[in-house]
Amino acid sequence: MTVTLLKAPTDAPSDTHVERRRARFRTAARAALADERVRAVGRLAVRHTSYVAGGTRVVVRRAWDGRSASRYERMIRAAEAAGLMDQVALWEQRGHAFRAARHRRRMDTLQAMLNLPKAIASAVGAGTGLLLFVGVLLAWANHDVRDVLTPLEATIELVRWVAFLAGIVWGPILYAAPWIALAAVWAVGRNRHTAPQWALPANQRDEGGPVTPSIVVVAFRDLGISALRKAIEDMGDVGAAMLSPITMAGCGVEVDVTLPSGVSTDEIQNRRRKLAENIGRHEHEVFITIPPQPRTVRLWIADSGALDEPIGPSPLVVDQDVRADYRLGRAPWGQSLRGDAASLSVYQRHLLITGLSNQGKTASLRSLALWLAFDASVEFWLGDLKGIGDWAMFDGIATVLIQGPTDEHACAVTEMLEVGVQEMERRLQDPGGEHHPLVILVDEAQVAFMNPLKGVDGRPYGGKKATSRYFMAARRIHNQGRAVNVTLWQGTQDPTDENLPKLVREGAHIRSSLVLGTESQARMALGEAAVDAGAAPHKLRQGKDKGTVVVVGDGIDIPDGEPSITVRTHYISTDDATEIAARALETRNGRATVRQLQPVRDVDPLADIVHVLGQDARVLTREVLQRLAEMNPAVYKVWTNSDLREYLEGFDAAPHKSDGKMVVDRQKVRDALARREAA
Repeated sequence: MTVTLLKAPTDAPSDTHVERRRARFRTAARAALADERVRAVGRLAVRHTSYVAGGTRVVVRRAWDGRSASRYERMIRAAEAAGLMDQVALWEQRGHAFRAARHRRRMDTLQAMLNLPKAIASAVGAGTGLLLFVGVLLAWANHDVRDVLTPLEATIELVRWVAFLAGIVWGPILYAAPWIALAAVWAVGRNRHTAPQWALPANQRDEGGPVTPSIVVVAFRDLGISALRKAIEDMGDVGAAMLSPITMAGCGVEVDVTLPSGVSTDEIQNRRRKLAENIGRHEHEVFITIPPQPRTVRLWIADSGALDEPIGPSPLVVDQDVRADYRLGRAPWGQSLRGDAASLSVYQRHLLITGLSNQGKTASLRSLALWLAFDASVEFWLGDLKGIGDWAMFDGIATVLIQGPTDEHACAVTEMLEVGVQEMERRLQDPGGEHHPLVILVDEAQVAFMNPLKGVDGRPYGGKKATSRYFMAARRIHNQGRAVNVTLWQGTQDPTDENLPKLVREGAHIRSSLVLGTESQARMALGEAAVDAGAAPHKLRQGKDKGTVVVVGDGIDIPDGEPSITVRTHYISTDDATEIAARALETRNGRATVRQLQPVRDVDPLADIVHVLGQDARVLTREVLQRLAEMNPAVYKVWTNSDLREYLEGFDAAPHKSDGKMVVDRQKVRDALARREAA
């Protein structure tokens, strides 16, 4: 058998040639789409096509509503959804009346069709008789019998001319009718604004215009959620029942939107940008929160460009006679998005403010401290771990002022907190005494948490374990300081679990955040519940929303039903802050500011454990903890079994089981102490 191999034609295009042609086509297409003339033509085509399609839809809808009871059915469903049962009964009654009238019209039409032949015959007979009667009168008057048929002949001639003219006009009308109908639906679509905003000419786009109910409903309808779109189209009022009254709220408006069944609030929150664009706003000009009502979202929509305009100066700058009251007063911090003054009560409240670098954290925190400085009863211990002079104006106001970015400065700040713990414990042991307010303020606290240095006892200054000195001091102040007017204010940036441990951030009564990079950071800063309910510092614009903070917690008036409040804080420059601090200093007697407190005596847990073990070869871990707490309750009262285990593991002397119980071996601990001293 002979096999013939067929060779492919040499002129057949290869895969390489096909790919090259495709690449050239893609390049040409991209170039064409980038040309403004091509895009203008495209917008023109989309605009007028949308007018025709939208107008046709409106006309068909009107015709269907006029011929059927669908309008009444939609109104009944809308009233049922809103719980207006009296309206349901009213629309059912109107629908029944409409159906009865329609039935009568149809029956009358059928009866008329049955009577039509008789009516036509009667009309023709009567008309012919009338024409003949007129002809008889005309013949009598003219004395000519031929005039009897003249009216009848004239009528026949008129009918012939009408038919002739109709034959001439019918053709053009038949050809023009589709174009007339097209122009009609185009006009309807244009009047109803059925074209998308981006397809309109620049001077006709509704960007930043007033927010009306129809705009909000259409914005929700076009979010791309099929269940929402269908529900709105099926409503008798086309979605109006979803909206609460639109109310003025500062430099914008506020409206609650009740979602239909099958649509979740999460779906709306996840489409914030598209919703804002549908309304004709930028994303940062629309805020979505979740009120207590189920299946409801609350929108605050800013006037176009209003959030880019600066707010007024701080009262601390313009009011030369400003005074402060730690217990009853409120610090003028800024302005809410609604344009209301936002003030903060700091009485016995721990405070945390976080955010990305260079977004106004220090200025926001400093403005609160400047106001409080006008209350001479308040004492400040201040640690600035940035150290570039942002807090230098507190020299003479603060009892302690530590400034610097090094690990040694972080150690000094940690020791300042530990002295604060001692002061707190002294006050707790004197419950009946009057205790003046002590505010311990640490800016750039993440430096203290990340400090790698250790004390002579081996305990790290930084970290987030039970042996970490800064972490434990902050926790203890959070736990008990408020009761004796010792509060901790911290400012930190770019929060993580390492530089802002969970127990510390949750110990603050007031938690606030400037712009953050991710939602996970927002959850660290403000808490899970606040972010789930709509608090969104990660949606702020880096660089453009400097000084804007999202605040949760008590001490500030948060609108009912909202999880947080967004505040545009007053910016106080360093020069203005220096002048304000000078005025505050005049209200005080003045005090010598120290640069570092005498550090708390270093605790040596390893030596203390050896001491409490005494002559016992092995001691139960719970007994060791009890002995330590009796020896130094200020340090060891909060220790747990895991704390003791973690500490001793660092010296290879961890507790072990003996007779089924966890014990500490005296010889292992002594050997560990000897190794440390030998090193």
